[in-house]
Amino acid sequence: MNPVRVRFAPSPTGPLHIGGLRTALYNYLLARQTGGVFVLRIEDTDQKRYVEGAEDYIMEALEWCGISPDESPQKGGNYGPYRQSERRDIYAEYVKKLLANGSAYYAFDTEEELNNRREAEKEAGNHNFRYDASTRMSMRNSLSLKKAEVENLLSDGTPYVVRFRIDPGNTVNFSDSVREQVSFQTSELGDQVLMKADGLPTYHLANIVDDHLMEITHVIRGEEWLPSTALHVLLYRAFGWEDTMPTFAHLPLLLNPNGKGKLSKRDGAKFGFPVFPLRWEDKQKDEVAAGFREDGFLPEALVNFLAFLGWNPGTEQEIFSLEELIKAFDLERINKSGARFDIEKGRWFNQQYLIAKSEAELAPLVQSEFSKHDFELSSEKAAQIAGLLKERVHLLPEFFSNGSYFVAPVSAYDEKTIRKKWKPDNRAKFDILANVLAEHDDWTASSIKAAVVAFMEANELGFGAVLPIIRIALSGSVQGPDAFDMLEAIGQETAVQRLSDSYDLFTSIKEG
Repeated sequence: MNPVRVRFAPSPTGPLHIGGLRTALYNYLLARQTGGVFVLRIEDTDQKRYVEGAEDYIMEALEWCGISPDESPQKGGNYGPYRQSERRDIYAEYVKKLLANGSAYYAFDTEEELNNRREAEKEAGNHNFRYDASTRMSMRNSLSLKKAEVENLLSDGTPYVVRFRIDPGNTVNFSDSVREQVSFQTSELGDQVLMKADGLPTYHLANIVDDHLMEITHVIRGEEWLPSTALHVLLYRAFGWEDTMPTFAHLPLLLNPNGKGKLSKRDGAKFGFPVFPLRWEDKQKDEVAAGFREDGFLPEALVNFLAFLGWNPGTEQEIFSLEELIKAFDLERINKSGARFDIEKGRWFNQQYLIAKSEAELAPLVQSEFSKHDFELSSEKAAQIAGLLKERVHLLPEFFSNGSYFVAPVSAYDEKTIRKKWKPDNRAKFDILANVLAEHDDWTASSIKAAVVAFMEANELGFGAVLPIIRIALSGSVQGPDAFDMLEAIGQETAVQRLSDSYDLFTSIKEG
């Protein structure tokens, strides 16, 4: 068996959709599992839709997720160039071969002529005009025109496109690792344009030529390309390359959270989650799209989440490192049906990865989140906060939103619980508690707990009467980590001050 060579071939027409990232991941997993090569090829022949910065975005997204290509425009390789816009001369050579063997022909029809023909067909009741075997001889092309006329048009520099000649009455069969046996009738296909008037190839021609010359062994892509595969198989045959045709695997669609329709940017905006790996700013449209990275996902968690959107290992295991995914991945375990995009499951994956990290590993991430709000933490303080909150957060920004009270004054209080738990008659006892804590000389959670328990016993108060008040005074809520851990992390002076300052507020809320 030849070494596996796979490619991810995005178009730089905007940010990389999360579905595209999943395609890249599956290609990468197969390459690594087999000791093969993962190629990044930029399909930029559609210059009208080219977006500045999109190629850099694609590279950055792949690098962030840890699925870096072995060959690419940036890294080079033995099969370059890796941008289709730099391969124009190569495609021209192969178009000539198709013209020479009768598989393709010149078409000189102008856009105006094509539009007029479409309108005429509509008036005749045919709303689906197609340039194919039934219409080509009535159009202006090298099949319908005399040879001398064609030569004159070419020598005069008349604009033309090159179309692929597809004759009806044949069946195109091919195998797909996900769909198994697939068949199309050639009568369903039109004479597709292979070379545009600007001299650049369409996706179909460039795709086939590049995959062949780059010795791609497996084409793993989204199922939206499945209808095009019949045309691609015919192109392989026309070139005489059918024996080296790659193995196809068409991936199921990523569906929106309702499971009704393909996941889109609009779905992300509607449901409030990102559909791109990184934040994207479209300066032309003055739009900003959220990214998984900026929303606080760890790359390894996103990779794990994406792997399960359309594939399963056949076991109960859900948490997989990238190395484990490489070992477990199997094209035959890719699902045929669409995968519903469940962002809550994605958040769960992220939480599992946060929990698994040590406090020291999380400390720089916590420091970064607090720094965004102008609070600079020491590594020790960040690690302490990480340890207290990592089982209570799902995304990185929640370290600050859920734990700002460790460094900032409380801005909002749980008034419902205050009215229920605060008893103004106990004010004098809580003043004693503040004094006990102010004078305590061992500010560690276990020692603080011993002092508070002794206070409660001496004043005939239970945990239910004391701990909620401590929690709300410190953080504004009864939610959060252990109260004594909170006291230690906030610090003695600040904690005592918050307790003392809160009593009058609690009474005003109670009596208000």
